[in-house]
Amino acid sequence: MRLNVPDLGSEELASIAEVLESGYLTQGPKVAEFERLVAEHVGVEHAFATSSATTGIHLALRAAGVEPGDEVIVPDFSFPATANAVIQQGAIPVFVDINLATFNMNPALIESKITEKTAAIMPVHAFGLPADMDAINEIAARHNLPVIEDAACALGGTFKGREAGSLGTAGVFSFHPRKIITTGEGGLVSTQNAEMAERIAVLRTHGAVRGSHFMSFVEAGYNYRLSDVLGAIGVVQMGKLRDLVAKRQELAGVYNRLLAGVQGVQTPTVPAETTHTYQSYVVLLDAKYDRNAVIDAMRERGIETTLGTYSMHLQPYFSERFGIADEELPQATRAHSSALTLPLYPQLTEAEIASVCETLGEVLASQG
Repeated sequence: MRLNVPDLGSEELASIAEVLESGYLTQGPKVAEFERLVAEHVGVEHAFATSSATTGIHLALRAAGVEPGDEVIVPDFSFPATANAVIQQGAIPVFVDINLATFNMNPALIESKITEKTAAIMPVHAFGLPADMDAINEIAARHNLPVIEDAACALGGTFKGREAGSLGTAGVFSFHPRKIITTGEGGLVSTQNAEMAERIAVLRTHGAVRGSHFMSFVEAGYNYRLSDVLGAIGVVQMGKLRDLVAKRQELAGVYNRLLAGVQGVQTPTVPAETTHTYQSYVVLLDAKYDRNAVIDAMRERGIETTLGTYSMHLQPYFSERFGIADEELPQATRAHSSALTLPLYPQLTEAEIASVCETLGEVLASQG
C-alpha cells in the first residue's frame, strides 16, 4: 500500500491535449485560468503560479523586502525547502520550536527570537493544519513585520473561517504529487498586497516589464514560471479540490476512530475554528518506540510509511552552519524521531485503513 496516490484521470489528459494542440506550451492562458481559480478559492486579488513552492517562497521573501543578512523566523520542524529559500535570498533562518500537539510553530516562542535584523515571520501550516495565525499576526504587527505563510500543504484548510493563503501578507502553495491537488511540479503565491503582487509579477519573469514593442528589464529577476501544460492539470484539479479535501477529512476520521484503541499513538490535534486538509496523516509515537524500525516493519508487511518531516537543525547543512543544540528545540527534536506518516489519499478504502491500523498495532506490540 502506497503512502499517497494522486487523483488523476481522463480530464487531466484532455486538458493537456488541448494545450499541446494549441502550441502554446509556456506560461499562458491555462496558467492564467489556474491562477484565477486559486485566487477565487483563497479569497485574494492576486495569485502567481510558479515552478515550485520553493521558488514561490523565494519570490515572496524578496517581494516582501527581505535582504541578504536579514533574519527570517521559521519553525524548525518542516521540510528543508522552507529554510532553503531563506538561504537562497541570502538571509538567515532563525528556528523556533513547535507545539507537539499540532506540529506547528509555537507563537509563545517567537518574540524572544526577534532582533533588529528580523525581516519576516514564516509560519508553516504543518501537514495542512493552519498555524495559530491570530497570535502570529499580532506579534508581527507589533514589530511591523510581514508574514509569509508556507501553506504548501494547506490549500483548502481554514482558520476562523478564512482560507489558508489569505491569512498573512502572502501565502505559498505546493502542487507536488503528494499535495492536496497536483500539477506534477509547481507552486503558487497568493497575496492581497498590490505592491507585493507588482514585484512578484516582474521578478517571476526575468525582471521584465512588457512594453508596446519589447520588454524592459527593470530587476535582476528569475525564470520561475509554470508551463501551460502543468497549468492545464491544475485547472482540472481545482475542480476537484473541495471533494478531495472532504474525502481526506472523512478518511482521517476513520483513522482517528480506529487508532483510539492503539496504545502509544497520538492522533492529530485540530484546534477549534481550524480545518485540517490532512495532506498527510501524521501520528506521534511514544518515545519508547523506534520509529525507524516501525517504518521498516510496516514496509515488510506491504505498507509504505515515512517520518513526519524534518527537524531542520538536525540536518547536516544547518547543523554544521548553526550548531543548534537539541535542547534548544526539544519538541521539534522529539517530532523528528517519533512522528510517523501513514497512507492517506482519497482512493483509500476504510478496509485498507483498518489494515494499516491493525498492522501498526501489531508492530508496536512487537516492540514492547
